[in-house]
Amino acid sequence: MTKTDSSNAAHLQEQGLVSQEVFSGNFLHVFRDTVQLPDGKASVREYIKHPGAVAIVAELDDGRLVMERQFRYPVQRVMIEFPAGKIDPGEDRLACAQRELLEETGYSARQWACAGIMHPAIGYSDEFIEIWFAKDLTLGARRLDEGEFLDVFTASLPELLRWTQSGELTDTKSMACLMWLQNYRSGAWPLNWQVMG
Repeated sequence: MTKTDSSNAAHLQEQGLVSQEVFSGNFLHVFRDTVQLPDGKASVREYIKHPGAVAIVAELDDGRLVMERQFRYPVQRVMIEFPAGKIDPGEDRLACAQRELLEETGYSARQWACAGIMHPAIGYSDEFIEIWFAKDLTLGARRLDEGEFLDVFTASLPELLRWTQSGELTDTKSMACLMWLQNYRSGAWPLNWQVMG
């Protein structure tokens, strides 16, 4: 029997007893907590606190999607990804999506819709990524951050799905974006579009 209502899951919850920050970086903070398990025993949880991020599914008038290629040091490879970026302290999530799309790709969008939130690493991080859709695009100049290097290109949905199947596209946020995109295009998952002034 499947239960999705978290109010019926009290028997699964762990209670934090002691929290220790073991590393504080510019971007990530690592914690080691002692927790009480549902059976009353103690255990340790190590996890990363993350400020949260956005990912943008930006669609051109011809249906092609704005994508990026970027070297990701932890996995030592160039990854195919939808545009994305972390949320600055106090920043509105839509404002972050608009900023990241412009900075990384040069595109701005007249219409925006929030799809939903994903949690890409629930076993060791509190990171969330909010997925935004953008259309009615205008191309301008990119404004990459210092030390940021990436290529911008466009691809069709069938190409992206083929690359996912072949293992060329393995980025989880981009795979979640593709799931949303497929369901949106099929009419199964409608979006509530906002027109920017």
